[in-house]
Amino acid sequence: MSSGTEPIIRVRNLVTHYGDRLILDGVDFDLKPGEIMVIMGGSGSGKSTLMRHLLSLERPTSGSIELFGQDVSKLNAVESAALAKKIGVAFQSGALFSSLSVGDNIMLPLMEHTSLDHSTMEIMARMKLEVVDLAGFENLMPAELSGGMIKRAALARAIVMDPKILFCDEPSAGLDPVAAAQLDDLLLRLRDAMQMSIVVVTHEVDSALKIADRMTVLDKGRILQVGGVDEIRGSNNERIQNILNRRIGEETLDPEEYLRRLTGIEVEGSPPL
Repeated sequence: MSSGTEPIIRVRNLVTHYGDRLILDGVDFDLKPGEIMVIMGGSGSGKSTLMRHLLSLERPTSGSIELFGQDVSKLNAVESAALAKKIGVAFQSGALFSSLSVGDNIMLPLMEHTSLDHSTMEIMARMKLEVVDLAGFENLMPAELSGGMIKRAALARAIVMDPKILFCDEPSAGLDPVAAAQLDDLLLRLRDAMQMSIVVVTHEVDSALKIADRMTVLDKGRILQVGGVDEIRGSNNERIQNILNRRIGEETLDPEEYLRRLTGIEVEGSPPL
């Protein structure tokens, strides 16, 4: 990991509502150069919403997001397009186009963002397939790939333009243990070989502990703790230990709140819905 201390992503006091529902509540988040930051949390913790904000797919209610020192909410179209060239995204499903070959899928960012000739794009696609251990698979269709191979092809597309930041959404989800371990090793190699900073959203505990330089643990829209793997493992926070050990935590619900949920009617003295 790079010793640089100036974050390339800086999030401050991020608040998000879906309707009246509070999703993120004052989230602060930094990504340092050359590190893998894993965002963990249970279902509904807000980790996927945070990822969408980092990718500028959704706007928060309030707070700020800076990438490479630029406030993303203040960028014009030209500046946003330039920023997009520095970012790679590997989606959970792989999101390969079924009607295109593997090679053509990988070339899509080059077709959109560059004016390179086709032969050069083909060479670049093959180079990235080499990186993800899929050399020679460029002429296959996505339907001919296994689940692990689809994930690696998606990574090849995400890194084809040598991004400074790579975002990975549940990279190991749905894979068998061997394929998941291979993908974890690949992310570590990409960080080291390409000097990329990587943000990984995952609920896979073993994967997170293996690849993370630092971890951000979310619960109900708030950050429970940010720290290195050993710090998170040794945390005395019960919710964090429940997540790491896959334990079901007990939630105490006020009787009036329970009645209000069932009826939709406010109980005297309770806060409004």
